[in-house]
Amino acid sequence: MIVQACINGARPADFHPALPLDANAMAREGAASIAAGAAELHVHARGADGRESLAPETMDRTVAALRRACPGTLIGVSTGAWIEKDDRRTLAAIAGWNELPDYASVNLSEAAAPEVMETLRGRGVGIEAGLASIGDALRLASLDHGRRVLRVLIEISEQAQDEAFAVADGIEKVLQREGIRRSILLHGEDATVWPFVERAAARKFSTRVGLEDGKELPDGSVADGNAALVRAAIGIYRTG
Repeated sequence: MIVQACINGARPADFHPALPLDANAMAREGAASIAAGAAELHVHARGADGRESLAPETMDRTVAALRRACPGTLIGVSTGAWIEKDDRRTLAAIAGWNELPDYASVNLSEAAAPEVMETLRGRGVGIEAGLASIGDALRLASLDHGRRVLRVLIEISEQAQDEAFAVADGIEKVLQREGIRRSILLHGEDATVWPFVERAAARKFSTRVGLEDGKELPDGSVADGNAALVRAAIGIYRTG
């Protein structure tokens, strides 16, 4: 079980004062998160204009900065289709990376997911299979990638807790039925961040927290940065 720090995501610049938008800021927030107890980092690289980018020069700069700041730490990135807004550009960008991340998240809801997964695999990059619905889990099983991924990322966006838990339960049932026995990282978003951290700890799953998923601490106050969110999650695991 680990706590992964997801330090920025696709959040806008005004989401939080500590949201890291360039490689140096990501390195600082990443190092602080690791010092707080996170075992891994997940980042969305940003270009000079502050927008998310998979372009080799942007990714290389970001991964290199994180390697310097957090030596020995596994570093993951997003490959979300919204970043490049064109499947061919996404695949070409991945093919051009020089500073390779250790793993990349791939959303099974996206049309080009199989091609993205094969391209990553060809580069030696691990795959975190992102499942947001029962349909995503069924697709993973049908592609026979379930036994070849680094882990399964169950990521729930529903905000009503009962509905969110029901979706997560459905995904877990598909994974069990299909014999996909990979480690699971479970997380929520905004209103469900902490219920899912507690659920993950109780089920001995990994989880993630950070400004990508939400900015509030369990008591409802706004965290001063990613490290505070990580410390809160570590506390739940230790007491749970």
